[in-house]
Amino acid sequence: MSYAYNEMYLSDAMMNLGEMTEYAHDACGVDPDRALRYFIISGYAERFEVGDPAVVSGTSGTELYIYSAEKCCAGLSVWPNPIVKYETEEYYWLGYILALFQWKTGYSFGSILSKVKAKDILRLYPSLHTVAEDNAVDVILRIYRETSQLSRIQEYRKRLGMTQAQLAKASGVNIRTLQQYEAGTKSVKKAAAETVFSLAAALECQPEELVV
Repeated sequence: MSYAYNEMYLSDAMMNLGEMTEYAHDACGVDPDRALRYFIISGYAERFEVGDPAVVSGTSGTELYIYSAEKCCAGLSVWPNPIVKYETEEYYWLGYILALFQWKTGYSFGSILSKVKAKDILRLYPSLHTVAEDNAVDVILRIYRETSQLSRIQEYRKRLGMTQAQLAKASGVNIRTLQQYEAGTKSVKKAAAETVFSLAAALECQPEELVV
């Protein structure tokens, strides 16, 4: 099996991404999905994915979040001190297991996080953080594959427990048009901007997430 980069960097990569998500949430109060979005947009995720030693090993998780946020113009005037904990918890495990999943699958972080949100991984923590790490990887892979079979609109609608009729009412988009978007017979990428914004508001996501 071919992995994303040399295994000699994997331990550092897992610890650093775990530190990054923990620092973003616990020290900076930033939602992990937003922190990971900074990570992707900044370009650091792309370097991390291929095992760039300067990123996966030569940069601490705290620095990784600070650099990513600052690249996205989301820096703070004064950054909190790095977190020192003697026991890891769920927000550390989130980044830790996400790094392992990316290494094993070779999928980009953008692809992974478009289908598996941070909250999906955090929900696995109580039952999986004390068992073999490969078990968590297998569960995340199952979620990824199941989600890949759904259109983005359908995926987000189902996450919220909404019916098509409820989404049509909340967004103001005709239900027939919505059904065509979900079936793939009509592309939401070609929809008017106000349609995309209305759907995103109803689905509690960013507009760009619907047109990737």
